[in-house]
Amino acid sequence: MWHQEASRTASVFGNLRGMHREAFATTAAPAAIGPYSQAIVASGTLVFLSGSIPLTPEGELVMDSIEAQTEQVCQNIKALLGAMGLGMENIVKTTIFLSSMDHFGTVNEVYGRHMASPPPARSTVAVAGLPKGVDVEIECIAVRP
Repeated sequence: MWHQEASRTASVFGNLRGMHREAFATTAAPAAIGPYSQAIVASGTLVFLSGSIPLTPEGELVMDSIEAQTEQVCQNIKALLGAMGLGMENIVKTTIFLSSMDHFGTVNEVYGRHMASPPPARSTVAVAGLPKGVDVEIECIAVRP
């Protein structure tokens, strides 16, 4: 039994070797600040968006309130998806990283205004630190129709 399962798993992962992977970038959202892509499209269907922090497309950091930071992050996600011909309704999973769970309620409120119904699956975690000292970062997985 175990051997059959291992064989099936190996064949599933073996198929990934031929997977097409394409980087996507746009000036409508902040440029990557490190060695990563703004988004990767896998096999033409799955879209993986790197975590977005509250940077404007011009590279200015929004460090006002947690509400303003979350608003900028959501605008960045919308811009990146829009440049790909997608919208917030294409998001199927998000992960929210917070500098403190004290921000959860405010982030939840702003996030909820931007997400389509039904909202995507989501995880939210507090972390020890985020890039550039921001308080929120959101990464997404979307699906192309």
